[in-house]
Amino acid sequence: MRLIVGLGNPGAAYAQTRHNVGMWVIERAAARWSIRLVRRGTTHRGSGRLGSELFELAGTLDWMNITGPPLKGLLREYSLTAADLILVHDDLDLDLGHLRIKQAGGHGGHNGIRSVIDAVETPQFVRIKIGIGRPAPRQDSADYVLQAFTREDIDVLSPCLDRAVDALESVIHRGIAVAMNQFNVRERDVTEE
Repeated sequence: MRLIVGLGNPGAAYAQTRHNVGMWVIERAAARWSIRLVRRGTTHRGSGRLGSELFELAGTLDWMNITGPPLKGLLREYSLTAADLILVHDDLDLDLGHLRIKQAGGHGGHNGIRSVIDAVETPQFVRIKIGIGRPAPRQDSADYVLQAFTREDIDVLSPCLDRAVDALESVIHRGIAVAMNQFNVRERDVTEE
């Protein structure tokens, strides 16, 4: 069984912000896989199966910066380890609309990832990172990630969200190495195909 978690902040005020793209991917995956997400505690959850693989989708565990402890509780609830976790989240270091799959690694300044690593006591889990671009010079990163996307940004981002669901399917069906080879390509390589 796998636990697929999209990071974000709770509440309508944050639903359309850059920090919540992880939850957007969970919602798209649920729609594609015909899974109903229901509120349970601080999460929106739903169970499903892809082929022979069982998984649980979850999003919006708590405030981004303290999401680690509830995520650890969710792993414990399903008798899973960090190796069973696929975390979907925003990334400032990727251009808007780019996607990167990563196995393990540091938090890269992302406080939600820092909280998860601290809580589960290991960085050994899969991440699907969604590029949200960099803030303007002198703009505070914390303010930037809590801003809503523009309509133009959403036009660029939308295909990436669909590719993120494709990437989840690839990780589950083919494994992390194959998924990384398939999705971690430079944008130029994609346009040349």
